[in-house]
Amino acid sequence: MKKYTKIALADDHVLLRNALATLIDGFGDCEVVIQASTGKELIEQVEAGTIPEIVLLDLSMPEMDGFETATWLKNNYPAVHVLMLTMYNSELTLIRLLHAGVKGFLKKDIHPDELKFAIESVMRSGYYYSIYATDKLVNLFRQQPDNSSLIEKNVMNETEIKFLQLTSTEMTYKEIALEMGLNPRAVDNLRDNLFEKLSAKSRVGLAMYAIRQGLVNF
Repeated sequence: MKKYTKIALADDHVLLRNALATLIDGFGDCEVVIQASTGKELIEQVEAGTIPEIVLLDLSMPEMDGFETATWLKNNYPAVHVLMLTMYNSELTLIRLLHAGVKGFLKKDIHPDELKFAIESVMRSGYYYSIYATDKLVNLFRQQPDNSSLIEKNVMNETEIKFLQLTSTEMTYKEIALEMGLNPRAVDNLRDNLFEKLSAKSRVGLAMYAIRQGLVNF
């Protein structure tokens, strides 16, 4: 019997949700098993026994938004992979969503081929590296060609580790400077040095590195 990847959709825009469901069902190896207008409705169907493998969540929904719903899924069904439909791309927003267990980000105008690839990528590796968030996410959940991790190539001192841990929170750089007892310029230099050292391009990249190396636990 052919195995289908079970997908759930939660979006309060009915036309978009129906179009996504038709598209996903047409992939041939996926089946949309839940369509919900809110996070609360999705949770009710999951608790009733319909457990998807992947959930596509809209970030902005009534009753329970994407962040609240992703957090609930992380706490109650951690094996379910969450992909977030969002137009937001601020670093603090993405870090907040990573805390909530989100495994990838999709724009609502995503090309069908990329959507199919996103589903396959999450099922294969647990994460999706989107074109949309490439500069923010792509580098730091991949193993190096020789299968050694970045942390084995770059010895972290205590100051760098502390900075990476704080970078993975919702604190501003100014607040991080106060917490670490450093002046803002010293924090800027520390950040820029880590960008170069870790081949990261953004604060989210640093946070992803910290997650992968177990420096923080979301």
